[in-house]
Amino acid sequence: MAQNVYDKPEFFKGYSGLARSVHGLDGAPEWPAIRGLLPGLAGRHVVDLGCGFGWFARWAKAQGAASVLGIDLSENMLARARTETTDPAIRYQRADLETLDLPHEAFDLAYSSLAFHYVEDFGRLAGTIFRSLRPQAGFVFTIEHPIYMASTRPGWLSAPDGGRTWPVDHYAVEGERRTDWFAKGVLKYHRRLATTLNTLIDAGFAIQRLVEWSPTPEELERQPDLADEIERPMMLIVSAGK
Repeated sequence: MAQNVYDKPEFFKGYSGLARSVHGLDGAPEWPAIRGLLPGLAGRHVVDLGCGFGWFARWAKAQGAASVLGIDLSENMLARARTETTDPAIRYQRADLETLDLPHEAFDLAYSSLAFHYVEDFGRLAGTIFRSLRPQAGFVFTIEHPIYMASTRPGWLSAPDGGRTWPVDHYAVEGERRTDWFAKGVLKYHRRLATTLNTLIDAGFAIQRLVEWSPTPEELERQPDLADEIERPMMLIVSAGK
């Protein structure tokens, strides 16, 4: 089973205080870029992998989706998602993405936000998602950028010119990374950009668009604390199709 830090009290408390936890999609600065990659959802059947508090599931239904299935490993996440969801067309299910089983050709869109870097066997998961999608279906997801998570000692370093630089040591060494984020020893899995894309291709997906997200000048003006995201890519957004 994947590590379930979201059900650790100290982690859940810290995570619940993030802007994206408090304000939902509007609190996620990358949301406008993601939204631009999503197809029309009217009448579509959607699966949200790592659904968290259910923000995207509820948004998708509001856009006209016929049904949404939200999947998460965390009981804490699912409890809040169910509390805040009243539409019977939205269902939530507890499942581990490492061993996930989905019905074949059941969905028109698979979506995931910042969940897949917690999955060790991404190849198995990609194959499962591909088989669950109908012909011409879409797949949009975000992960931590491999440059951001590659280092075994992540954190800003002082540059000789007085500036800062982000380390990319061990980029070619894929596998476990452990970081202290709201809790000690949070387990993630680093994969090179090529590995992620080739895994999708091997599963049958056609890559449609990549976004190495960074804030626009307008977003920076509204949120100056996003300035770090200009210095190194923190997030990768992928759009693929069946």
